[in-house]
Order: sequence, then structure tokens, then C-alpha cells
Amino acid sequence: MSITPKVREILSNYESDNPGTKANLARILMQGRLGGTGKLVILPVDQGFEHGPARSFAPNPPAYDPHYHFQLAIDAGLSAYAAPLGMLEAGAGTFAGQIPTIIKLNSANSLSRLKEDADQAVTGSVADALRLGCAAIGFPIYPGSDNAYAQYEEFRELAEEAKAAGLAVVLWSYPRGGNLSKQGETAVDICAYAAHMAALLGAHIIKVKPPTPALELDAAKKVYESKHIPIGTLAERVRHVMQSSFAGRRIVVFSGGEAKDSVDAIYDEIRQIRDGGANGSIIGRNTFQRPREEALKLLDGIIKIYLGQS
Repeated sequence: MSITPKVREILSNYESDNPGTKANLARILMQGRLGGTGKLVILPVDQGFEHGPARSFAPNPPAYDPHYHFQLAIDAGLSAYAAPLGMLEAGAGTFAGQIPTIIKLNSANSLSRLKEDADQAVTGSVADALRLGCAAIGFPIYPGSDNAYAQYEEFRELAEEAKAAGLAVVLWSYPRGGNLSKQGETAVDICAYAAHMAALLGAHIIKVKPPTPALELDAAKKVYESKHIPIGTLAERVRHVMQSSFAGRRIVVFSGGEAKDSVDAIYDEIRQIRDGGANGSIIGRNTFQRPREEALKLLDGIIKIYLGQS
């Protein structure tokens, strides 16, 4: 596999990492139809843990089968597939070497009563990642939660172990809990802050939600207004999040969010994410909850947007 100049440029931003970690980042960046472009589309399937099987898979019953998601990611030409331990174990042998995988090492569930102190349980290990041939570990944190500091410490230990073993590290940075309002979870100042904290914690790939024009913190609002930081369009807000991620020196992908009925709405959002300079999207329910052919068509459209063909 010959690495493109764009991928070499991205890898050069990770100055402290060993050849193993850079090789695994290259595996993801060179995979699929976007391979070599510096753009990524990743399929995440952790929603069964987070929301329950019926809410996640009943809209498209073949998706109850873990093999379905491996095959969807491969056939769509995606960059990687991310899932919790059990989902990856269920297809690890059949699909070994066919697509880079990311093991999500912690999970929450909708039965929990945790609100202000939102948290996740560690449900996998770096040893699991190596045993299953993963390219990276994934770990969500909840900036703003009363449990955030403990999550940061859990992540630091796992990231240190993963990097020493030559794995890449993906950090879901999803503000919630504490005093954050529901609107504040996706406010542009909070999303940018969450992305910056993920970079400071040592993530190679940062996952955040598309930011809204809301401003949550009064102190931040004064700066945004006095410095005339442009946040009027999604593209401008994405550009600001990229700026907050070490001036674009870190890979940042944006989630697809809750399932949307309108394909055009998804495409419009993806175009603005692209125009803001993001590295790509990590999109789950909006794909695997659709019938397979619809999902493949949707993913084809998303990839064409990142290729500049739409």
C-alpha cells in the first residue's frame, strides 16, 4: 500500500507516536473509497448498548445480526467500523483484515438513572483490541458531567496502554450532565471546548456532534461577540471546531446524530461539514436503520460529497 502525500501530511501532525500507531492510523486513512484523501466515513454500531435492541434494530431487522454491519461497512467502501466488544467478537474471524475496526471500550445504557453525573462503564480492554486485530480503541467522555474527571483518568490509562501497543485512539467527546442545558450539549462554544479537550487528552481522532449556533457559557459568549467569531452557518461552526482542535492538526469527524427521514437533509448537513474542513463523518442510525440498498445508496452519496463530486 502506497501512502498518499495527504495521508503523510496528516500523520506528520502526530509527532510523538510510534510506527505502530501511525501504521494503524494509515490503515484507516487509506481504507475504502475515501482512502488517501484525508477524509473518512466510519460506521459506529453501539446503539444497541446505548438505546436497546428494538429501538436500534427493529426498523431494519437484518441489523440484529452483527455480520450485517461488517458487511455494510465493507460493501459501502467505508474507512472503519466501530462497535463494542461483543459485536466485534461475533464477526472477528469472518471479516478479519477486510476493514479496520475500532473497539469501543466503554458504554452507557438508557436504563441508568445517571443525569448530572452521567458516566459510562469500561466494557473492554486494550488486550481485547489486540486480540481482535483492531486498528484503534474508542472511548466516549462526557465533558460537563460530575463524573468527567474520573472519565478523563480512565481514558488516560487506556490511551497510554493503547499507544504503547501501537494502536490509534478515538475519543467521542459528548458534553452532557452537570449544569449543561440540553441546548448547551451541542452549542458551538461547548462543542469547540469538547473537541479541544479531546485533543489535549491525546486523541488521534476526535468525534463530536455538529454544533448549533447557540452559546451556552456567558463568559464564552462575550469572547465570541467581541472577537466576531463567525458561527452563523454550520460550515463556519465546523471550521471553528477544527481550529479548536490544534488548528486542524487533529483528525475530527462529526456524528450523524438521530435518525433523519430526509436524505436531502443529511446530504445538506454533510456538505456543510465538508465545507467547514472536517475530516469526515461517523454515521450509524441514519444508515443501518434503513434497508440495506437504501443505506448503500445513502453512503454512496455521502462519500461522493467528501470526494467533491456532489
